[in-house]
Amino acid sequence: MWESESDAGERGLVPVLGGGSGRHDDGLKNDGFVRRDQSWYVNSDIPSDLLVKVGDVSFHLHKYPMISRSGKMGRVIYECASAAVDQDAAVAELDELPGGADSFELAARFCYGMAVDLTASNISGLRCAAEYLEMTEDLEEGNLIFKTEAFLSYVVLSSWRDSIVVLKSCEGLSPWAENLQIVRRCSESIAWKACANPRGVRWAYTGATGGRPPRSGAGTASPRWNNVGGGGGGSKESSPGRQPVPPADWWFEDVSVLRIDHFVRVVTAIKVKGMRFDLIGAAITHYASKWLPGLTKDAPHAVGGGVDEQWAQVSAAGGLHMIIAGPGGKDDVATSAPAREQRMVVESLISIIPPQRDSVSCGFLLRLLRLAIMLKAAPALVTELEKRVGMQLEQAALPDLLIPSVGRADTAYDVDLVQRLVEHFLVQEQTEQVSYSPGRGEAHAQPEREYYGSAAGARMPPASAAAAASSSSASLGLNAKARVARLLDSYLSEVSRDRNLSLTKFQVLAESLPESARTCDDGLYRAVDSYLKAHPALTEHERKRLCRVMDCQKLSFDACMHAAQNERLPLRVVVQVLFSEQVKISNALAGSSAAIKAAPDGGAAPTRRQLLDATPQSFQEGWAAAKKDINTLKFELESMKAKYLELQHDMDALQKQVTQSPGGGEPGGKVGGGGGKAQQGPSAWSNGWKKLGRLAKMTGAEAAGPGGHGHAAAQSEAARKAQRRWRNSIS
Repeated sequence: MWESESDAGERGLVPVLGGGSGRHDDGLKNDGFVRRDQSWYVNSDIPSDLLVKVGDVSFHLHKYPMISRSGKMGRVIYECASAAVDQDAAVAELDELPGGADSFELAARFCYGMAVDLTASNISGLRCAAEYLEMTEDLEEGNLIFKTEAFLSYVVLSSWRDSIVVLKSCEGLSPWAENLQIVRRCSESIAWKACANPRGVRWAYTGATGGRPPRSGAGTASPRWNNVGGGGGGSKESSPGRQPVPPADWWFEDVSVLRIDHFVRVVTAIKVKGMRFDLIGAAITHYASKWLPGLTKDAPHAVGGGVDEQWAQVSAAGGLHMIIAGPGGKDDVATSAPAREQRMVVESLISIIPPQRDSVSCGFLLRLLRLAIMLKAAPALVTELEKRVGMQLEQAALPDLLIPSVGRADTAYDVDLVQRLVEHFLVQEQTEQVSYSPGRGEAHAQPEREYYGSAAGARMPPASAAAAASSSSASLGLNAKARVARLLDSYLSEVSRDRNLSLTKFQVLAESLPESARTCDDGLYRAVDSYLKAHPALTEHERKRLCRVMDCQKLSFDACMHAAQNERLPLRVVVQVLFSEQVKISNALAGSSAAIKAAPDGGAAPTRRQLLDATPQSFQEGWAAAKKDINTLKFELESMKAKYLELQHDMDALQKQVTQSPGGGEPGGKVGGGGGKAQQGPSAWSNGWKKLGRLAKMTGAEAAGPGGHGHAAAQSEAARKAQRRWRNSIS
């Protein structure tokens, strides 16, 4: 009966609604409506007796045509006639009419029996106006409500483009469009066509490159829908060859022109019909890229509370453009009308993101989280978004993770937020270890349509797929933790330059991951060194506390060499680094020796030269210097032991002589007997002690000399001779 606007335009046909039997034209001759400034007049020989005001526009009409088809107008005219003095000039004000003056003009033309062109642009407003004016079948058969409903059901809902246009036109018709189910029916129609087999779509477009229609949403790029399930009926008209299958994202651009509440309705309907979750996530990402330019990767990021923040504002064309707000006007911008509208967009997008893992990228989630924090979105939605980021934190990039602090003056970046993201990640990892998460393996096995299903997953039995997925879950967990550890080390290196970052926050964030997550602590050492550079006023105790976050045994050789020469590190840490490196070298040499001994006789055991050639040059030089120092220390230690034994032997001999002396062990006292021998005791003892002191000095001087190491036996012989001479002098 009727055709869609796009199809009719191609064939030169225009849908027209007549006024019915024309009995309302008896005695009333008109040639149509004429507009003069803000007033509409009917070309008729009979003067107007009804003035209808709709907003700023006035309509000079006649009572009888309006009363005959509109119950609302009959009551309004009756009320005006009862209250007015001049009953021939009734005045009715319809400021609440949905669709405004344009829809009332079409309704008035229909009441006068004039031709009315129904299009996808005016049908929703005309349908709501007909409902408001009560143009039902009780007044006349084939009234405006019936005809607009028929056009919606048989023309609009069967066309992809017209469904989009009608749903777009419903933005200013709330709540009438909702109550009349226009929004619901258009949303379901769009969802059904988006989820249908694309082979059933016959594209009508010209000048498309690569068989793909342009993304403009123009009439030439609108899809048509065949009445066959396979989609072979339209290929004969479009091209002599086989028509290419449209891409899976062909509907993204068209639905992205909708307002956020209507877009949510469409996406919800698409979810119910079984669309793949990754395609739904891609559609949400595409919509956000058009309405939230701050989510794009090329958009500049605001850093810190003292730096200008980015905010978005809705333009008159429906898109978004960026504005800059300083620190003083941040709160005013956050509570402005454009910010409120943008906050509604962000909150709505968060609520419709599919719960499956990897439905959207982690970078998109982080950028959405940044914008949600800046716009002060609902805390429950922000928390939910943080959990979603934690589910796939290993996919994040450092620039997306550098989220500035909003409303805080202590740090430039929101370190507490990253701490919560890491906690959510660890909780997710523990959950997957207990029971395998359905978001990783079972999401691809859900029943879907043929086009959107996974061919590989369909062939694999469910038990085999679950076993293969569970066997790889452990390795995926270890790899994910390692990637998060590298990401966290890079983040710490970046935020450590902030002088306002406290040592406690740095230490807690560095220790948030288990020790098994890092196989090498070079990144953590780099972050610690950067923090020491930015905070030179740390005490020795704070430096030791900071260095506890890293394991010296997990440092590479280059990191150990750098740490050994790093003056910012505490001395105890430097000693630990050198000791751990010495242990590594000893273990490496011991392992090489064991490998050589364990090699069979006929085997090709590596020689010393081969081992040296395989060792890095810097390692060889460091080991040679260390070995030389060790040999020197060993030689000096042996020399000191020999000197100590000699002195101990001399001391024992001296004590033995003292015990055998006639004085009863008192060398300097008086003794009985002859007086001459008693006088010789003190001089003999003093001479002995002097000789022993000269012997010790002589031995030390010779040991310190260049030739002291080669005459150890001669020194011992000289000491024994001196001892014998000393004993003779005593006797």
